[in-house]
Amino acid sequence: MSAPVLDIANLSLAIGDTPILRDIDLTVKAGEVVGLVGESGSGKSMTAQAVMRLLPHAARPAGRISFNGEDLLTASEERMCELRGDDIGMVFQEPMTALNPVKTIGEQVAEGIRFHRRVSRAEAEARARDMLERVGLPQNRFPLSRYPHELSGGQRQRVVIAIACALHPKLLIADEPTTALDVVLQKQILDLLRSLVEENGMGLVLISHDLGVVADMADRITILRHGAVQEAGETATVLREQKHPYTKRLAEASVHVPAWANAQTPPDGDNRLLELDNVARHFPGHRTGFFSRGEPVRAVDGVSFSIRSGHSVALVGQSGCGKSTLARMILALDRPTSGAIRFDGMETSSLDEHALRPARREMQVVFQDPYGSFDPRQKVLSSVAEPLHLMDERMGRSEKRDRVTEALVEVGMQASDMDKYPHEFSGGQRQRLAIARAIITRPKLVVADEPVSALDVSIRAQILDLFAKLNDDLGLAFLFITHDLTVARAITHDVLVMDHGKIVETGRTVDVLDRPASEVTQRLIAAAPDLKRAIERRSAKIT
Repeated sequence: MSAPVLDIANLSLAIGDTPILRDIDLTVKAGEVVGLVGESGSGKSMTAQAVMRLLPHAARPAGRISFNGEDLLTASEERMCELRGDDIGMVFQEPMTALNPVKTIGEQVAEGIRFHRRVSRAEAEARARDMLERVGLPQNRFPLSRYPHELSGGQRQRVVIAIACALHPKLLIADEPTTALDVVLQKQILDLLRSLVEENGMGLVLISHDLGVVADMADRITILRHGAVQEAGETATVLREQKHPYTKRLAEASVHVPAWANAQTPPDGDNRLLELDNVARHFPGHRTGFFSRGEPVRAVDGVSFSIRSGHSVALVGQSGCGKSTLARMILALDRPTSGAIRFDGMETSSLDEHALRPARREMQVVFQDPYGSFDPRQKVLSSVAEPLHLMDERMGRSEKRDRVTEALVEVGMQASDMDKYPHEFSGGQRQRLAIARAIITRPKLVVADEPVSALDVSIRAQILDLFAKLNDDLGLAFLFITHDLTVARAITHDVLVMDHGKIVETGRTVDVLDRPASEVTQRLIAAAPDLKRAIERRSAKIT
């Protein structure tokens, strides 16, 4: 039997007096995929950072991390620089912070190739072009000259994967590599990672909170909680038998459906709160010369639909299909190129900023990244109370605190939390704070842009329960922008399927997802990870 590519034995880690990891054991063989699973704060990413030796200065690791027989904990920084990006690659969770905003994507993929292989700029760019093609960013649509801010979140994640895989490392650590991706692209990236494992005999550590993805990809699985291993073994066996209570809890949370009173009985009537009539949004084409541009980009192309008061609607589609652009127009942050948007009887697409104030009180937004949507220098009181400036009446400090307290309690937080800063909360708690800010003005519509995509399964279940409760208690209308079909099925009455700027299918969520009519919807459903099916497939392989 060949020696493992990665062998972690009795790894413990403390930062100051706080223990982070306790006696972690993990091995990865060549050509093997090992899943590392657990809730936020369980120690998954810290384990990965220990392997890469990218730990905080105050961290004190103990134990052994062996890569091809070499102890990484005692290796010099010069040696680690030789290994990082060459023999050991890493895909970081947040692509925008992993990429350099002032360098083109071509430069960033080619940078590691030139450093480790000492090849010419032209050869490095050629290799970068080939790698970007493999991750779904062809040169004709995504030239090397593009910058990260010109790409969607999913496209940026593909660039990060291209950087990590460009030199065909012996070990790849992928920390939530598909969190920001739609289900079709997620499947393509996972297929790519699987092919790299098979072609190059690469060992892969797949860190994910999606048990469906891990069950489909990983040969073995290690489950962490509070920095310690709870259960480890062959993937199908661990997830099928669920011997440890924590494993069972994670599996139940991954398929959790809220107890939602309005799920089957949406509000009656034709009280149309939001109406879009043939809405389009075009952007100038990319430059083809000094004085010329290509054809305009039709990001949104003739979209029409309506949302009734109290309804919950999902907007699903692949990355880059126009979902976020459409949301910005609904929120009156961008104006449509053509068409009309009416909200609560007002045609918002033609109003100036002053005239929009009444509409802005009645519509709010929950962003994908709760930490990025808060000012880290402001306490929760100021951040959650921020939308109150839209109200006509002036509020004293005491009344403002009362309103913030009410909003915090409604989302399951404590009144005392208003005097803390955002960094003092977990990701799930910050998302609750973001929802509190969205409902404090008692809006009629909340637009939630991927509100649970970055959360682990347990926290996601809690947030979905919260959205269901708010729909029941407050009668809010929700527009959920999501690439997760399980979220759409769990929390929405109706679904809109978008592709290349157009709505290609619409209807009751259960009808569309159970009996899809369009090829686009069928493709989305076929690509969506499914824990039960994945376990059955792996079990069949064993027998």
